[in-house]
Amino acid sequence: MHDPALAKEALATLPADIADSPLFNGDLAPVPLARRDWTTYNFAALWISMAHCIPTYTLAGGLMAVGMNWWQALLTIGLGNIIVLVPILLNAHPGTAYGISFPVLARSSFGTVGANIPAILRAFVACGWFGINAYIGGEAVKTFVLTFWPGFAGVGGGWTIAGLSVPSAITFMIFWALNIVIIYRGMNAVRVFENWAAPIVLVLAVALLGWVVMRADGVGPLLTKPSKFATFGEFWPVFVPSLTAMIGFWSTLSLNIPDFTRYGRGQREQALGQVLGLPTTMIAFSAIAVVITSASAAILPGTPVKDLWNPEYLLGLMTSSAAPAGLAAPLLADAGTRAAVAVIAVFGIVLATLSVNIAANVVSPAQDFANLAPRHISFKTGGLITGILGILCMPWKLMADPATYLDGWLGGVGALLGPVAGIMIADYWLVRKRQLDVPDLFRTNGRYAGVNSVAIAALLLGVAPNLPGFLMKTQLLTTVPALFVAIYPYAWFTGVFLSGAVYVLGMRARAVTAPAAAG
Repeated sequence: MHDPALAKEALATLPADIADSPLFNGDLAPVPLARRDWTTYNFAALWISMAHCIPTYTLAGGLMAVGMNWWQALLTIGLGNIIVLVPILLNAHPGTAYGISFPVLARSSFGTVGANIPAILRAFVACGWFGINAYIGGEAVKTFVLTFWPGFAGVGGGWTIAGLSVPSAITFMIFWALNIVIIYRGMNAVRVFENWAAPIVLVLAVALLGWVVMRADGVGPLLTKPSKFATFGEFWPVFVPSLTAMIGFWSTLSLNIPDFTRYGRGQREQALGQVLGLPTTMIAFSAIAVVITSASAAILPGTPVKDLWNPEYLLGLMTSSAAPAGLAAPLLADAGTRAAVAVIAVFGIVLATLSVNIAANVVSPAQDFANLAPRHISFKTGGLITGILGILCMPWKLMADPATYLDGWLGGVGALLGPVAGIMIADYWLVRKRQLDVPDLFRTNGRYAGVNSVAIAALLLGVAPNLPGFLMKTQLLTTVPALFVAIYPYAWFTGVFLSGAVYVLGMRARAVTAPAAAG
């Protein structure tokens, strides 16, 4: 039992036999009511800090690059996040109601053994994204070091480590270690970190917005750029896959949100905090990015817009002593000002990347790996496993070909997790009718014991229609039938509804009923 205090408090409310169960440890134990202290602000801050990241910043840029104007891009982002908020809130409810985490909740639908399947699928996706964010954060740290020590670029000569230069390897491991240190302080440290990270990153973004708009004497040209889609028929084929991508951005969190809501004081706190924190922040931060990029285009005429959508590129120009192309002087003339901006900018990027990485890509796999062997793997050990796998996936190579690996392997796998969400939602709300026998979730011979074949069948049937499109996206297949090409843009929707429907029908055929009372 890896958290003795939590285990002791949880066992006080559970039958005596649970203490000896191989499915129980102090990290997976139901959180007692006395420990459920996350408020509305805590949940809002969690989403605000996660949404304030470089990938969010670049979302609108990607949509405008395919032809949308600014309001179409923000509409797509907003609608996608409102849609994904639905499964997030549905899966959040049992976390708060019973104090249980995602892998424990998955035992209800997949079985105590079968739950390892969705848990490991979710964990491996998170490990990939953990490595990618650690690499992004490490590169920001390297930029900071080079500002004050240009010779750092020559450390190690031309040597590389698995294709990564020695300076990049050093800063990658520094940022990697920061993630692990926070996780080793426990979930309360995560809550505290997210609380103060959220407002700081927002303030820094608004400060950059103010400076750029003042320097440009306005909001720039992108806000008047028309959409390239003249008709709704032209817009729809681009809108649908873009909307699915926006949903996929947080679809993994729609599975493991109980890992956080198990600490909520009540349903009102977690639901209101998430409603206030997720869609509003995603829209607002994307809007800030649109205006900053548009004003930057006015300041830096001739600079490719795709470069201006990268905040690190713009901040690099601001901290450079050289004049950007087309300008007679540096953006910031004073060396002291450039140094100060470098410190503040890198601090903001590192803080934003660190906050999203810990909350979105470490907490869940740490719980998921612990679920594999609760008696031997703790939350902290699970976090360390996540970190090690994040290194082994060599994220610098994943980033080298974003079209194939980010959109294909990681984005595609994330979309294929939609069936898991559909099964879990259907189980809790339609089959169990919100009634769970909590002690049996930790028993090897209870009502949820073993593998639920209905859930496995529903998962396979939900994945099957999307698999050909996924294989083509990852270039493992060059051609697939046109039907599967047409289905794949709707992958998340297809998976959620198909798997959910199959699961409900299968469980009703087996005449499974909810427990008489919550356990």
